[in-house]
Amino acid sequence: MDALRVQSVNLEHAQNQRQHNTEGLNSASLVVRRGQPFKLTVAFNRRYIPNRDGLILRVELDRLYNDIPITFSRDPSQWSAYFQQGSLDSTKASLCVCSPANAPVGVYQLQMMSPSGPYNFRVGQFTLLCNPWCSADSVYIADESQREEYVKNDFGLLYQGTAKNVIFRPWSFDQYENGILDICMMLLQVSPEHKRNWRTDNSNRSDPIYISRVVSAMINSNDDCGVLQGNWSEDYSGGVNPSDWNGSGEILRQWAQSRCSPVKYGQCWVFAGVMCTVMRVLGIPTRVVTNFDSAHDTNGNLVVEEFYTETGEKLPRGQDSIWNFHVWVECWMKRADLRAGFDGWQVLDPTPQERSEVYRCGPAPVKAIREKRMDMPFDIPFIYAEVNADVYVCIVQQGKVLSCSIDTDKVGSLICTKSLGSNRPQDITSTYKYTTGKRVRLAAPTLANTSRSPDGLSVKLRFLKAPVIGGNISFSVTVTNLESTWKTVRQHVNAQAKSYNRSPSDTFWEAHNTIQLAPHESKVLEHQISYRQYAMLGNRQLVNLAVVVMDVASQKRVLASEEFNLTSPTISIQIEDEGSVVAQKVQVAMVTFTNPFSEPVSGVLTMAGAGLLEDKVFFNIALQVGESMQTAVKFTPKMAGVKMLHANLRLNNNPAVIRGFRTITVRAA
Repeated sequence: MDALRVQSVNLEHAQNQRQHNTEGLNSASLVVRRGQPFKLTVAFNRRYIPNRDGLILRVELDRLYNDIPITFSRDPSQWSAYFQQGSLDSTKASLCVCSPANAPVGVYQLQMMSPSGPYNFRVGQFTLLCNPWCSADSVYIADESQREEYVKNDFGLLYQGTAKNVIFRPWSFDQYENGILDICMMLLQVSPEHKRNWRTDNSNRSDPIYISRVVSAMINSNDDCGVLQGNWSEDYSGGVNPSDWNGSGEILRQWAQSRCSPVKYGQCWVFAGVMCTVMRVLGIPTRVVTNFDSAHDTNGNLVVEEFYTETGEKLPRGQDSIWNFHVWVECWMKRADLRAGFDGWQVLDPTPQERSEVYRCGPAPVKAIREKRMDMPFDIPFIYAEVNADVYVCIVQQGKVLSCSIDTDKVGSLICTKSLGSNRPQDITSTYKYTTGKRVRLAAPTLANTSRSPDGLSVKLRFLKAPVIGGNISFSVTVTNLESTWKTVRQHVNAQAKSYNRSPSDTFWEAHNTIQLAPHESKVLEHQISYRQYAMLGNRQLVNLAVVVMDVASQKRVLASEEFNLTSPTISIQIEDEGSVVAQKVQVAMVTFTNPFSEPVSGVLTMAGAGLLEDKVFFNIALQVGESMQTAVKFTPKMAGVKMLHANLRLNNNPAVIRGFRTITVRAA
């Protein structure tokens, strides 16, 4: 009888990737998940005889290999290869291969060999990912809707602005785009950990804790050949303004094509968006989180100091700061390195702020942050301060502190992420901290701030309407005499432009008044900042508004302040026959924008959509005051599911960045 020979092997890409929830992940190799069998169809030169023939399957990861005897049963604790019952009746046989649920993530090579001779047959390669559908995997998440959102969804919304006026920023994670899976696997291969000891690195990739720390460091380029170079200088020559990125795919491809030279430039939401892509590709459930009023406490004392002049100008003092928002990611995993109770969502922050051996942060259990478990790994004290630091607000004059107050609610005022299956933000503040009734709530935002002094005065700032770019900023100051004596009060109001991550610049508008207040009287003073007075803000669409009122007799002062963002107009996207969008069929979107500004505008409109448009589409526009434009954009969905089409308008003569998006449900053909 002829010796048994393998003639061909079919890796059954379509069937395996459908069963492993890896459909759409684009790679030349088979893509499967650990802890779950995948099937190969093997063609022999003759029928396989169980008691006579024997074969070994070699599974190799970067020179580390397992030789697996092919049997008729599965052992879930180790690599297994076994024939399906009843599949040996002809020269073709169905062979199942299964990794343990803690197998290292990576690109594997497969060979079939004879146990008694030099014969071997190269089967091919496959990419092995984590498996949130497998209960034995440490990234298992039980809810299917969470797996859909945090693993399979290829678009999201990142939240910016301020806690009282949240701005929605569309982002394409692009995990199904050409080459992205292979680039994410390459990222692991070029990490310092792999270069230092490839054997240990490959073995450690069984653990999502280890994987997440490697990726957190590799997203920034501070210590290695990481993906992104940070830039907060407002000079983006030689690269891309971070505000112009709208997805991860372009960044990752540029990094790979440049042989791992860092892409210029990123800021926190870009770092987080790219890390979310990599982690979802690797099979680790991940979501992007925004912390509004995020403290950067450099000395670890859980206190951030803010200083104002007696006329309400905020001073750039000290190393500590409060960012209007900061963006990181949470990844879902078990923490076998900790005692029970700290599995679940873990904070990871790839923005290079503080060193954790290198520039990375986390994973830190969200539960440990809430419980102030500073002793637990990783980096909990730094993250705890970001959401919990106290703010000391002082009024100073010629270096002397005139008054000081403590705000224990400002930092971490709102922490949110995209809701499951919805474009609305989900408030997750209570998972990070024990909250008070004073905190900002998404359901009932307010544009007002009140300060009360023990010295008999209170002052309230209130916006008369939401501030919108192109319109006037209208607000009122209410001053109340809390005592039974007449008071002469001086009011100083000050407006300064600022970026989200730094102290304000010089004053661009101010007003000063003296008023008389009868006992227990309140007076309302209305103010207006015209568009012409703030048009010079450039791309800094945040304003620090402060009012200081002083009792002339006692010289006592009280301050109220509000940092607010100017809302941009939006682009409308409508889909023709929206209920019948089908994969692989040309569809049409109508994109509309009306110039709301008091001057003509021109610029470039960019359309993008992962799984909808092959490449970005660009339109030059020029609009007179009040003029509208409408253009048709054709797109062809690649696959069924919920997708996002988004628009970005960058104007030449106006700092506003105007966006719009539309989610589209694509049905199977």
